[in-house]
Amino acid sequence: MPGTSPLARRIKRHVIARPQRFFAATSPGFEAACLKELIKRLPAIDQAGITPGGVEFEGRLEDGFRANLNLHLPNRILMRISTFKSTNFRQLEKKTDHLAWELYVRPGSRPKVHVATRHCRLRHSGAIAERLTRIINERLSRFESGRHLPETAEGHADIFVRGVDDHFSVSIDSSGDLLYRRGLKEHTGKAPLRETLAAGALLMAGYDGSEPLLDPLCGTGTFSLEGALMTKRIPAGWFRDFAFKCWPSFREKRWNYIKRQAKSEIVQSQRPVIFASDIDGEACQKLEACIRKYHLADTVQVQQIDFFNLDPLELTDRTGTVCLNPPYGRRLGKKKESDAFFRAVGDKLLQAYRGWKLVLLAPGQKVAKSLPFQTQSIPVWHGGLKLRLLTGKIK
Repeated sequence: MPGTSPLARRIKRHVIARPQRFFAATSPGFEAACLKELIKRLPAIDQAGITPGGVEFEGRLEDGFRANLNLHLPNRILMRISTFKSTNFRQLEKKTDHLAWELYVRPGSRPKVHVATRHCRLRHSGAIAERLTRIINERLSRFESGRHLPETAEGHADIFVRGVDDHFSVSIDSSGDLLYRRGLKEHTGKAPLRETLAAGALLMAGYDGSEPLLDPLCGTGTFSLEGALMTKRIPAGWFRDFAFKCWPSFREKRWNYIKRQAKSEIVQSQRPVIFASDIDGEACQKLEACIRKYHLADTVQVQQIDFFNLDPLELTDRTGTVCLNPPYGRRLGKKKESDAFFRAVGDKLLQAYRGWKLVLLAPGQKVAKSLPFQTQSIPVWHGGLKLRLLTGKIK
């Protein structure tokens, strides 16, 4: 890190050189899959385990950077600053006033404190946020801004405070925008699927990028794009930026080394193995434009065709994974019409996709029972609706 100021030396000693605790926040139901992905993609991390809301792990500072870059499932990565017990505001101020905020928040930044409490005597989130914001700003005002720190754009720093049963954790957000924002998909559509949900569904179905992937109700193409990243071994965060680049501990040279390592793992496909299609021609055109822009045409092929007219044998002679995010709710009209549609989907899958692995988002458990084959089911939230993620083998 540039400079030899006392603050720069403290940052190196207390933040860069020491192990840190991180929290990868995930959507409900994906905690175990996130832990499995973390262990696979970051084998050097220690003491990883599932905790309410996600996965906690210990590692070096750069392991937190790698988690942001490489993991497909977390919604954000937080780095723990402190944990303590507090039952009143006097204790809260005492516990947070001594924290060395200058090690984590760049002087000149605008801290934004987010508070959530449950079963705490300190339950006024606004008052907690107001006090912490004042304490952080007062502490940072003692330090000169920018002279001895990395030359990155000033911005706001998100501080997350969570209290449960009077025990509080204070963390800093390393991600910035939620991690489902890959920086890849600029086009929109009806009820677009979040990338983290699509990636979680693929991983839970056993997809690893080595087999064909069919996305025959592609819409904006989230399944296809996530599959392409996995197939080509492109990191999930390759096309975006992160909040940690504004941290006082961020080192540009080290980050460039991490990205060069990741780039060396990216592979080219010999021919498309991901086949996206939709009856909506405009949706197909937008997806094709995205694929061309980000050089994914060696992996993904797009065509306009109705799902019920598609024959997978015309695309590939191998079985693989078929992913479906059908319309549901008001887009299908009345319940009777919805039931008939999903019965037709099940019949089509059994007729044309025997031996394929399945990913299907459905509006309720009743759909799983109506399918002519067995599936596993977990609840997921998408667009404010509680759905069922169905996975299994079609046979």
